[in-house]
Amino acid sequence: MKEKIVVICGPTASGKTHVAVALAKIIGAEIVSADSIMVYKELNIGSAKPTPEEMGGIKHHLIDILSVNSAPFCVADYVTSADTCVRDILSRNKRVIICGGTGLYIDHFMNNTQFSEHEPDIGYRKELEALPAAELHKMLAETDAECAEAIHPNNKKRVIRALEIYKTTGKTKSELDRLAYSAEPKYDFIKFALNFSDRGALYAKIDARADAMMRGGLLDEVRGLHERGEERNIRRIGAIGYVELLDCLSGRLSLDEAVRDIKQHTRNYAKRQLTWFKREDAVWVEAGEGALNKIIKIIKNGIMQL
Repeated sequence: MKEKIVVICGPTASGKTHVAVALAKIIGAEIVSADSIMVYKELNIGSAKPTPEEMGGIKHHLIDILSVNSAPFCVADYVTSADTCVRDILSRNKRVIICGGTGLYIDHFMNNTQFSEHEPDIGYRKELEALPAAELHKMLAETDAECAEAIHPNNKKRVIRALEIYKTTGKTKSELDRLAYSAEPKYDFIKFALNFSDRGALYAKIDARADAMMRGGLLDEVRGLHERGEERNIRRIGAIGYVELLDCLSGRLSLDEAVRDIKQHTRNYAKRQLTWFKREDAVWVEAGEGALNKIIKIIKNGIMQL
């Protein structure tokens, strides 16, 4: 019988961590993060990385595992790393909760996707890293429009990886993704997605969180990274909040304009997340105070034995 794993996903600022931590305490679980920005040690405030208090004594995995100057961390890396964590947790007779908003990571892990290996072209990658994000995204759109549609223009890391794959293999990333195959899933998943029937309420939470991040020192965090010479790496990663404030520090935007863009880009990202998660089977749960109780009730109704 396959081990049962709970997935808590949803848009940014929907309260995923709060629900996952509370559920973990009830079912005796550890949490495996599915967030493409929280993997970086230096990106704390802008990634909404949970504090020790918010973790509530629950062990979290795949947070703070890389530096921003590391080689790009791709979905294949995530699938391998997450499986290693899951097997370790299960070996200690604990349950597993996958929690995060990076749908690409979650879906490929659930589907047990088998990826072919691609040799990196470090020289070409460095050439691309010197180019502006908009130019890179235009290059990708010309070679792989499907992939360009799925990747935010600010996410230089993923855009560069897609261009590198095309150069080294002669095939687009979209084509290779279709050639990748899903083996028999290793685990039995139940996937809960947090939803906002009132989209305005979600946007209000996003705006309030952006303001809280600024009060909490996000500008100083970005300034410190800039002073340590990490601007190129931050732009390659393309994390919302960091790119806009780098533009502020360089004089391209005023601080008010940067904060405005952070809020707008985050709202746009939340829309894309909701669209992504609605493509896959999930049990949709209204975000808020009643979410945890509804999830527990569904689990108790026979889907998973506590």
